[in-house]
Amino acid sequence: MKRDPRRPQLKKTRFLVITKRNLFQAGLLFILAPGLLGLFGKVSFFLFPRIPATVQLTDDEIQSFLQKTITLRDRVVITGDLRLLDTLYDQETRYGRWACEHQIRKAQHLKAWAEKQGARFVDLQTIVRLSRSKPQKAGYSLVFLATTAYKYVYLDDPLTVNSFRLGAYHAMDIGYKDEKWVITREWYPDPFASPPPQPKPAEIAKWRGYIQSRQARDLTNLHPRRAAAVAYADRYAGTAAPPETGFAYNPDYKNYNYLGGDCTNFASQVLHEGGGFPKTPAWNYQREGSRAWVNAGAFKDYMLYSGRGSLLARGSFDKVLQASYELMPGDFIAYEEKGEVEHISIVTGADSRGYTLVNSHNADRYRVPWDLGWNTGKTEFWLVRIHY
Repeated sequence: MKRDPRRPQLKKTRFLVITKRNLFQAGLLFILAPGLLGLFGKVSFFLFPRIPATVQLTDDEIQSFLQKTITLRDRVVITGDLRLLDTLYDQETRYGRWACEHQIRKAQHLKAWAEKQGARFVDLQTIVRLSRSKPQKAGYSLVFLATTAYKYVYLDDPLTVNSFRLGAYHAMDIGYKDEKWVITREWYPDPFASPPPQPKPAEIAKWRGYIQSRQARDLTNLHPRRAAAVAYADRYAGTAAPPETGFAYNPDYKNYNYLGGDCTNFASQVLHEGGGFPKTPAWNYQREGSRAWVNAGAFKDYMLYSGRGSLLARGSFDKVLQASYELMPGDFIAYEEKGEVEHISIVTGADSRGYTLVNSHNADRYRVPWDLGWNTGKTEFWLVRIHY
């Protein structure tokens, strides 16, 4: 059957999946989680014996376990002790090893970004909220929200603290082994599934020198429509938004995560609901979005060809780095790999060095450095000015 061109393409988003063949996406997993919980438990029965009654957990105990475990593994970004991750996972099963390997790659991505930036992470705060748990003969199957605020400083300005937030829903299996609970499987949407970048030392020195030569930008006197677009992007950043927002998407719109990704649907909402751009026959939402509303490549093309946007720069990180400082809150960035646009993010601010920050869906991001997780050497960036 020919694919509906209005729908976002399934490969537009990076996900940690249950096999290395990319059979499922974490967005689909979350939607189908209630049924999958039962399936995972049946499979995991063969990996672990029945749980003794003395070690069964209440939901409060599961919440405590998750809060402690997710915080410990997130703090690896600060401590650098990757060996700690080995103790949190079942290393004797391939699903446990794959989940652990993913967290190692995530820590490596963040470390590489900080090195390139001339920065270091100094603290983080993790919030975990258990959505549901289901006991299995081999342990528990869980669905929960995790959101982490990362704090960093530039090495030559250690008193000025910057922060950003990453969030996602997780589906996780845990089992009781060697008198402790360990992670046996885990799935969640995340931009760090690819191997971390490995630029040459000369490139790192060049980028760091330029980044550290920049100063903070004054973004206080924004056009009212730009400011409104940013306010909407912050309010509906989902699991990455500040806790007082309730971590929710706008319920007036369909969640396209389980259809391939919600990033473009979110960007369209920001420009329409927040920025005040009227819908058109090509860019429209009525119960579901048009192709230009929900498809990353079509959205980018529509904004450029309609005159609502213009191209500031296009190319590799090295080629667009200087131009990225011209981006204003309410503009957008398109991320292209292998000739196809895979992701859209909305510019929402800048850090203490004027480095551009973005919001997006799947994975959910709030005021995150624009290249984090994407500067792998294979991404072409489209920096687009929106005309409010």
